[in-house]
Amino acid sequence: MHDGHSRPLFSFPSSPAASRGGGPARLVAAVTALSALLLTAGCGSSGTTSDSPEPGASAAKGFPVTVDNCGVTTTYTEPPSRAVTIHQHPAELMLSLGLKDRMAGTSYPDSAVLPALREDFASIPQLSKQAPSFEKVLDTDPDFVYGGYASAFAEKEGRSREAFRDAGIDTYLNRENCAGKKGVTMRDTYAEIRTIGRIFGVSDRASSLVAELRTRVDKASAAVKDARDVSVFVYDSGDKSAFTAGGKGLGNELIDLAGGRNVFSDLDDVFGDVSWEQVVDRKPDVIAIYDYAGTTVAQKKKFLLSRPALADVPAIRNKRFVVLPLTDTLVGVRSADAVGDLARGLHPESFK
Repeated sequence: MHDGHSRPLFSFPSSPAASRGGGPARLVAAVTALSALLLTAGCGSSGTTSDSPEPGASAAKGFPVTVDNCGVTTTYTEPPSRAVTIHQHPAELMLSLGLKDRMAGTSYPDSAVLPALREDFASIPQLSKQAPSFEKVLDTDPDFVYGGYASAFAEKEGRSREAFRDAGIDTYLNRENCAGKKGVTMRDTYAEIRTIGRIFGVSDRASSLVAELRTRVDKASAAVKDARDVSVFVYDSGDKSAFTAGGKGLGNELIDLAGGRNVFSDLDDVFGDVSWEQVVDRKPDVIAIYDYAGTTVAQKKKFLLSRPALADVPAIRNKRFVVLPLTDTLVGVRSADAVGDLARGLHPESFK
């Protein structure tokens, strides 16, 4: 499906078009550490933490806060109290900051929820399995809408940011959707967390979460620092051509941090189509398969292994695949998981 990330309709032999309505489960690294962070932040509790706004006048401590986001400037005089998220990664980011009690609804789950967040996620009303209508969002009486992909604010579907503004509702779009040609890096992940922390008046929690994620990324990168670079081809989808991760997306840096080299880092976009002849010419050692609802990982592997033209590609010949949930490769709280999983997949010898 089109998620606003310049991604085409998924095309695959004998497979329906993908519709991001749910995904396979996965085990998440360092669940214990994340759970401890949530407990420290007071997630799901009725108690007050050091950076929890108090009722009344103290609720506006540290405000006003002005945020420039994808060309939209918003000044918050107090933290939002009834937020709606469209797409899963914004919801998980908010829950990781202990903001469950300020979420009026969520929508469009596209992966299994992180284990540490499942209980809190389940307690929030799900408005829709896909993007909810403008009216459905308004029914929750929100004061803030946080979109994960540009399609969250699709004008043709009546959900433009202008429409929400006219209804007196503030909006925020994940920064990955407006990075332009400068590209997306882990700095954007950390900045996204800090910005949401500022908007909701929980900057201390955001700083703690950033520090925890940064530590995990640094640890995984250090483990493969002296390992040989492994060439990686990202396979998202496609049959007549391959839809892959280019050099401008977060996926490219995740590969670098994990001790790999994206064979299409010269593709001047976040995602793009390449020919199978190009894949053969670049001889990737490993194929990273992006996993999301629709065509299964097993179907993707079967397709790749069945193509005679790819038979001599090292990754195909040696059946070397690494699977990453698409949500892990986005600007959000899962990107540290992606670095760790990639590093282990590319350099298993470094983790024995």
